[in-house]
Amino acid sequence: MIHTAVLKKEVLEGLDPKQNENFVDCTVGEGGHAEEILKKNGPQGKILGIDWDPQQIVSSHWLEAIYKDRAILVNDSYTRITEIIERKDFKPVNGILLDLGMSSVQISNTHKGFSFQVDQGLDMRYNDEHNYLTAEKIINEWPKEKIEEVLADYGEEKFARKIAEKIVDQRKLGRIKTTFELIKVIKDAIPTSYQRGKIHYATRTFQALRIAVNDELENIKRVLPQAVALLQEGGRLVVISFHSLEDRIVKKFFVEQEKKGIIKILNKKPITASREELSKNARARSAKLRVAVKK
Repeated sequence: MIHTAVLKKEVLEGLDPKQNENFVDCTVGEGGHAEEILKKNGPQGKILGIDWDPQQIVSSHWLEAIYKDRAILVNDSYTRITEIIERKDFKPVNGILLDLGMSSVQISNTHKGFSFQVDQGLDMRYNDEHNYLTAEKIINEWPKEKIEEVLADYGEEKFARKIAEKIVDQRKLGRIKTTFELIKVIKDAIPTSYQRGKIHYATRTFQALRIAVNDELENIKRVLPQAVALLQEGGRLVVISFHSLEDRIVKKFFVEQEKKGIIKILNKKPITASREELSKNARARSAKLRVAVKK
């Protein structure tokens, strides 16, 4: 499966790259957004591409082959963006992109249990070396109340309590180890009518577990202040979120920073995908883009 970067045109408009300017792509993925920026910021402008998933860095190596030393790739967490920029002496920073979505390739080509359409182990870690917590550990070892909290807070799952209760009942009979085993537990816990909803009935549970395993929401809160501090005056920060929890954090941060006179918000309402893009890439339907410029 080939991953299509969402909102490419809107990202470029938001970052507004000029010749010889430097940009950071905090979640470089397969390099779709980074390439569009590199087409605009030559001949000397650079991209620093960061990704916590080592496989994604492998997937974006083609950028180095084509753009040589204008593309710098780093396998690390974007929560350490300040340290990474210091280490790479990557200055000035004229724009930062934070695309918070998972790529289609991550979902389909790994054996991490991100997808409920394939029977895999319940891992869900982006990076194995620096994270001991897995979805299997949460499901089988955390108390019922904690699992319910994760599903309710991170998945906004209205049947969080029933699902948590069923998980705890099931694990007494044996450890829940795979995606399909978990899906069956979820199915047994919810009303039949909920199983026929617009989105798959396991979507919110899987989302919640992935967020908990990778501490995603806290990571967003950690990176945003650093990103603003690192930008040059007039530098731009573009953030693409894919669900309301992420977007709420970004919106709140932007509003607070604007009140302090640190940034100016360029779009009061989030930018969403055009009808044309949606016809080609259904994944873009939940994408929301916000742009701010540093004063």
